[in-house]
Amino acid sequence: MPASLKAAAINCSLSSGGRESSTDAMLAVLADAFGRHDVAVGDPIRIASHAVRWGVSSDEGDGDAWPAIREDILAADILIFGTPIWLGQPSSVAKLVLERMDAFLSETDAAGRMPSYSKVAVAAIVGNEDGAHNVCAQLFQALNDVGWTIPAVAGCYWVGEAMGSTDFKDLEHRPRKTSQTAAMVAANAAHLARLLKASPYPG
Repeated sequence: MPASLKAAAINCSLSSGGRESSTDAMLAVLADAFGRHDVAVGDPIRIASHAVRWGVSSDEGDGDAWPAIREDILAADILIFGTPIWLGQPSSVAKLVLERMDAFLSETDAAGRMPSYSKVAVAAIVGNEDGAHNVCAQLFQALNDVGWTIPAVAGCYWVGEAMGSTDFKDLEHRPRKTSQTAAMVAANAAHLARLLKASPYPG
């Protein structure tokens, strides 16, 4: 029987909460898919609901919520990075998270490994214009720079009709392609995470 894994999910919506966002809905699609591979996905962390300070260190001082979130993320085997598309790019909240992870570059162990080494990252992206490929490109390059491993087919996304007003969370039926992609993302990420957990990078 395959080893059980843990995944941490972050929601980089601009809203601090109160009602479900389309990013929440996409994270739920992936959580369901990961569940079929014995991966326990924690409750999504809505970054905007926490006092995460701007900066590039792992602790920006009194009141900074990032250290606890960082601990939750690094305690998992897989990071599910959820963001909406704004102006064809990841949200400013997503960029805040990436900038805080910049600290990993100087937090290496004796073998030169960042704390994110041998951990896997995938993306959950939603938006109402094209831009998902651009967002994946930005996220995966940045995440790889700070030590995360990106599996094959690592992005699950949905974009609505250009100039449209329908949100992913409001769709009556989940698109079949989205479900198929989520299944592939979960299968590949779980497989890779198990390999890396059993045999971490040597550094």
